[in-house]
Amino acid sequence: MGSSYSVLSNIPDAEEIMKETGFSPSHLSRLYDRFSVLDREEKGFLREEKVNFRSFVRVLAHFRPLDTTRPRDPSSPEPANSRTSKLKFAFQLYDQDKDGKISRSELLEVLRMMVGMQVTNEQLESIADRTIQEADLDGDSAISFEEFRKSLEKVNIDHKMSIRFLR
Repeated sequence: MGSSYSVLSNIPDAEEIMKETGFSPSHLSRLYDRFSVLDREEKGFLREEKVNFRSFVRVLAHFRPLDTTRPRDPSSPEPANSRTSKLKFAFQLYDQDKDGKISRSELLEVLRMMVGMQVTNEQLESIADRTIQEADLDGDSAISFEEFRKSLEKVNIDHKMSIRFLR
């Protein structure tokens, strides 16, 4: 236990990051070790877009399983691993132009990135058209966050978007 606290002293803003993401000292320490391995040149970030440790941990926080045994402070912001936060995170991956809607072209672009050459363009277009047809409730040929949320009502998001990688 003491070793993770000694590593925490090397992590800038460790206390704030733990409060913001919900990671424990030992989890944060292990993530920092993994981040350091990826940061081979010890620049403090992973790519030129400046993915620093804090932003690295913020993204991973969305994939923490929801801890239903831990009481939530109602005055603190919604945790990154809540259902709503996970849905917003997923929605933002599709909403490439950040206009609050997922268009057919944005959906196609993300689908192409996910499946590569394994599926034909015709198949992808069919999937995109069917997805928009099923999720678009207001008939504007795009998917808003509320439509996205509603279309995933019955999906166990905590299970689908959780990685138990810090046991």
